[in-house]
This record gives sequence, structure tokens and C-alpha cells, in this order.
Amino acid sequence: MTPLLTIKSTVARVAGWAWMVFAALNLIDIAVRGRDVASLVMTALLLLGCGIAYAVGLRPAVVADEQGYTVRNPLRDTRVPWRASRKIEATDALLFTFTAAGGERRTKAWVHQTSPRARAKAEARERRQAARMPDAAATALKHGTPTMFAARQLTELAREHQGKGEADQGTVTWSRPAVAAVAVPGALAVAASLLALLG
Repeated sequence: MTPLLTIKSTVARVAGWAWMVFAALNLIDIAVRGRDVASLVMTALLLLGCGIAYAVGLRPAVVADEQGYTVRNPLRDTRVPWRASRKIEATDALLFTFTAAGGERRTKAWVHQTSPRARAKAEARERRQAARMPDAAATALKHGTPTMFAARQLTELAREHQGKGEADQGTVTWSRPAVAAVAVPGALAVAASLLALLG
């Protein structure tokens, strides 16, 4: 399904890709020069770092389509059809309230996290700007923090698509690729470290 809106953190993605490039250059160096247990340990740690960079930096997103939205956090996915969505709000992060099996649930998105101080400053700045403009212009220019702007965009999509969705309950599942990206190199790092200690 074609996404209507995709929200990602540019800073996290840049940091994730920066680690991937750093790791790739070091892995090339290890492949050329390394032939000992220390090289094996370093390889495992670099791969573990890549798994973490993928899970924390590259993977998190909020993707909205015609049927609902998906909140991709480092290791879990939350899929919410529009008819199950109850509230989308901006706190220190995007906070989603939805119906699920067993009642109402909440989940926070890892993208666009905002400190309480930054949020308070943005709200104060908006109030100052709104006082100097006509109401219509102040409403049109109202953005605040990236978290607040994303919450407004998603709330508008929820209004437009209210009642749509393949189900009336949201689901939360583990992401197998993300878990594997961290668990496999993590196990390799532990095994390599034990081998280095015993050798």
C-alpha cells in the first residue's frame, strides 16, 4: 500500500548511516589485516553496532496509509487501523492511543522525541507570534516542534480516513528482522569474547 505520510528522524538516520560507513571501513581493514581472535571480537562488536544502528537509527518511523498507520520502534511494530485510532498527541514524543484486544492501549514513537523544555519554548514562541497576527494567519503558521507538527498531520489524516481500516483493533508485534539484527551479532560477540578469554 502506498504511504500517505512517512515520518522519520533525519538526525537518527544520519547517525545510523554514519555508523554503517564507519563499520564497513573497519571491517575492510580487519579483512585485510586481521587474522587473530581480537579481530574476531572486533568484527562481532562492529556487526552488533550495525544491528543497533539499524534498529535505533534507521528503522524507527511512523508510516500512514489509506487503511491506518504503523509505528515502527526499534524492536516492535504497532499497526493501528484508522477506525481503532482514538487519539494522536504530542508530548515528549508522538503518543498514540488505540483500541486493542483487551482494551485501550498506548504506544510512543521513537521518532521526533522532544524535551519538555523545547516543547515549552515552542509553545511560548507560538503564543508570541499569534498575538501579533490575525487569527487565520496564526493558525496557518502554527507548527511548534517537529513532534507537534507530526501529530497535527496524523490527526488530520485520521479525520479524513475515520472509519477506514481492515480491522477495529490495533496490534503490537515483534519485528523479526530487527530482533535478529541485534541478537545474532550479540550472540556472536559473546561467543567471540569467551573465545578470547579462554584462548
